[in-house]
Amino acid sequence: MSGRSGRVSFVASTALLALSIFHPAIAVAAGEDDGYIKANYTKYEFRIPMRDGVRLFTAVYVPKETTRPYPILLNRTPYSVAPYGADSYRHEIGPSSLFSRDGYIIAYQDVRGRWMSEGEFVNVRPHRPLKADAADIDESTDTFDTIDWLVKNVPNNNGKVGQWGISYPGFYTSMGMIDAHPALKAASPQAPIADWFAGDDWHHNGAFFLPHAFNFMSGFGHPRPRPTKKEDHSRFEYVKADGYNFFLQLGPLSNANARYYKDDVPFWNEMLKHPSYDDFWAARNIRPHLKSIKPAVLTVGGWYDAENLFGALETYKAVEASSPRATNMLVMGPWLHGGWAHGDGASLGPIAFNSNTAANYREQIEFPFFQYYLKGRGAPSLPEAWVFETGTNQWRSFDAWPPRQAKPRSLYLAPGGRVAFSAPEASQGPDYDEYVSDPAKPVEFIDHIANRMTSDYMIQDQRFAARRPDVLVYETEELAEDMTLVGPIQARLFVSTSGSDSDWIVKLIDVFPDDHPGEAIGGAPLASFQQLVRGDVMRGRFRKSLTSPEPFTPNQPTAVDFTLPDVGHTFRSGHKLMIQIQSTWFPLVDRNPQTFVDIYTAKETDFQKAVQRVYRAPGTPSRLEVLELPR
Repeated sequence: MSGRSGRVSFVASTALLALSIFHPAIAVAAGEDDGYIKANYTKYEFRIPMRDGVRLFTAVYVPKETTRPYPILLNRTPYSVAPYGADSYRHEIGPSSLFSRDGYIIAYQDVRGRWMSEGEFVNVRPHRPLKADAADIDESTDTFDTIDWLVKNVPNNNGKVGQWGISYPGFYTSMGMIDAHPALKAASPQAPIADWFAGDDWHHNGAFFLPHAFNFMSGFGHPRPRPTKKEDHSRFEYVKADGYNFFLQLGPLSNANARYYKDDVPFWNEMLKHPSYDDFWAARNIRPHLKSIKPAVLTVGGWYDAENLFGALETYKAVEASSPRATNMLVMGPWLHGGWAHGDGASLGPIAFNSNTAANYREQIEFPFFQYYLKGRGAPSLPEAWVFETGTNQWRSFDAWPPRQAKPRSLYLAPGGRVAFSAPEASQGPDYDEYVSDPAKPVEFIDHIANRMTSDYMIQDQRFAARRPDVLVYETEELAEDMTLVGPIQARLFVSTSGSDSDWIVKLIDVFPDDHPGEAIGGAPLASFQQLVRGDVMRGRFRKSLTSPEPFTPNQPTAVDFTLPDVGHTFRSGHKLMIQIQSTWFPLVDRNPQTFVDIYTAKETDFQKAVQRVYRAPGTPSRLEVLELPR
């Protein structure tokens, strides 16, 4: 508990789509109305000096009405503070329109080395706990120096600062909380990056998320030799829309640079030099540094965030563990990446939530949070955890996350494709199920054509996968009563492979009744729908440690344990709970050659078929360990 009571042009990845989703300047260029902001705010552009002399470009919108002082809201971004020019305005400022209508000083800053700011850009710049002189800078010092300058130089501020940001700006918000400036009273890291090898963006448990990394780097990974107001490179253009075929024909990962990047995307090459969790990745793990946090924290994430679900959950947990006296709150809603910041949040993909979840968050959670800590208005009535329970489609509040009242329960893989609630007592026929995994014919991650990591894949129908011979399927009988699962899911598998390495993908699925009367968004029936609730991958070589990969001994039963990100979902009575297990998830996850080689430098001949077995005998009881909330 916290101390508070034709030719397909593709704009790279959903993270780059944030340029239009999260940056109102893009909308201005498209002709959106910026009249209110111009009428009520004066825009200033500053080059704020950092302690090492580098100047960071900052656009500040100040209310024209000066009869009262205003708090400052800061957003630090690598995605541009555009539009540039003191006479060019965003059509909206702040986390939502509620802030500009109530009166806040809103500051946007190009981070070091991006767009119009000076200096060198470093992707997820490592934190420096020890600083000997002014040259020892990091994102924490840049935030501190920025806030110090703003409160001393922007007129009519009340001396209180809040910071917010989504995705990469969420990471900068987390960094600003570390050794925070005394004026920083409230921080809201939203979908923040926490660890780029364990679970955010490019890797999950060491497995490489191929289309996300490929598309993002093709538009974001180019060097910027000097400050600029516009991108000076073209984005990658797909000749075909079929990403499955494109990435299959790409072959080994090393072909990406040779065929397309031509050494023009340094961070792609840098990533591939670090195939395990070495010092490069460890330095970019923010979690050990989230301690002695002073500002009030509101961490926000989406249950279906394909990019930084891990980061939101892990940021909250890290602050809770290392700063037990901090005011530390978590919000998890039924959203994709950044879905809480725009639209009404009434549905996602095929599933309706029967309420305006995003609008509710902005009005009832985010705005009151900053109002209280920056303006002293109202009383903080937010719980420790405010969680949208999917399945029943209702907001739930808890005084801890996971909820203290949740009880452990195990879901055992059983003969005949069943899920059992008790451990196996005796072998009944073969004590394993098996399939052949072929890297040349990997299992698709969605049932339609796309050349990217689709933003809503985490809620889509899984019937297409259940019909493949290289996917194992287990399910319960129809549930007699609701079953609510909360918190993380621990996969405890006993497996073998005829190869020397393998990926293991586990999916938890809600199977709708065959006579379900509802319809998906778009009109398709929801009868027999298999909704993905949670899925994740473990690269088998990292089963003991992300830092020290080990091969499998062919055909030897081996324990593979890993944690899937938290859920907050109710399987309704009449539904079934399903578990699917497979070894490919393409092209979402790059192909494992199924031989123990450096995958980033693998050759075509390294990719081999493998016979995969999942064991379910008394001595090898494969299962999912979950937390169930009592009814």
